[in-house]
Amino acid sequence: MPVVPEPNLQALGLDVARRRLEKGWTIEYLAEHAGLSRRSVINVENGHHVPDLKTVHALAHALDVSLGELLTPLCAHHLEPDGPAKQ
Repeated sequence: MPVVPEPNLQALGLDVARRRLEKGWTIEYLAEHAGLSRRSVINVENGHHVPDLKTVHALAHALDVSLGELLTPLCAHHLEPDGPAKQ
C-alpha cells in the first residue's frame, strides 16, 4: 500500500505570510479581510494545525489567489529529489 506523505503545513504558512507581507498587510488586516479570527491566521502562518477548507478558501479569496495556488506548498516537498519517495 502506498504511503501518503504528510502535508507541509510549514510551507503553507510561510507562503500565506509571504503573500500577506507582500501586500503590506498585518495579521489583523488579513484576518478581517478574510472574515477569520486573528488566532486562525496566526495558526495557519505558524503551521500549528491543519486548517479546514473554509479557512483556506477564505485566505485564498482575501489574498486574491486561487485555492489551488494557495494549496500548492502543501505538496511541494513531495516532488523534491530528497523528499518522500513516490510509490
